[in-house]
Amino acid sequence: MSTDLVRYSVTDQIAEIVLDRAPVNALSIPLIDALLAALAKARDDDAVRAVVISSAHKVFCAGLDLDIVRGKPAIETKTFLERLYFALNDTQYRMGKPTIAAIDGAVRAGGMTIAISCDMIVAGDGSTFGYPEIDVGLIPAIHFVHLPRLVGKHQAFGPLFLGEPFDAATAFRMGLLSEVVPKGTALARAREIARKLAAKSPIVMKIGRDAFMRAVDADFRRSVENTAESFVVVASTEDCQEGLNAFVEKRAPNYKGR
Repeated sequence: MSTDLVRYSVTDQIAEIVLDRAPVNALSIPLIDALLAALAKARDDDAVRAVVISSAHKVFCAGLDLDIVRGKPAIETKTFLERLYFALNDTQYRMGKPTIAAIDGAVRAGGMTIAISCDMIVAGDGSTFGYPEIDVGLIPAIHFVHLPRLVGKHQAFGPLFLGEPFDAATAFRMGLLSEVVPKGTALARAREIARKLAAKSPIVMKIGRDAFMRAVDADFRRSVENTAESFVVVASTEDCQEGLNAFVEKRAPNYKGR
């Protein structure tokens, strides 16, 4: 685990994992690997009974580092997706203890993937959410699986294909969040919930959570694998590379439909 990218600590049976890649926790392979290592450490520690994931910065996570897909071969993009999509899902699925995302800022794209992988999401009322991938020539692939299951087809389509940010009140109304709390208090509230969960029987919690994960998983893994393939195909198109370059160069993209 890279302590430069992720902070890890345990207090009163609560493991806290803090994303710390300044300035916006842009997702790189080392950051994802550090997060996966921290989750695995919490999973394997019998003294840990609940986990809270938060950010050391104003932004929870702005999504993937564009260098992962900009000008890169498909195999490199797929390597990243195997970590963010499959390894993260598999690790959370087998945690055996509850995980809570504490958000008090902006969350975008791959940051949404991290948040939604948790069992609960507590957000400050100043937080904002969004799937801006479409505006740089990408698709929010995994969220084609995630979001409709959480909020329904018609609530999901607009955020995914318009790419516009939305506030915490909207996210809660959609059913995306567990709780909305006053700005600056999400971490404190997540810790409070974690303490309550940690007070339960650990064996009952593990058996119960495992049963819950099986009940809600359905064919999730296969569906995600399909969307991952679509992401890789999109990333290899000329329009995607044009969109990424235009974003970096701060200009309007010139899409050609190929």
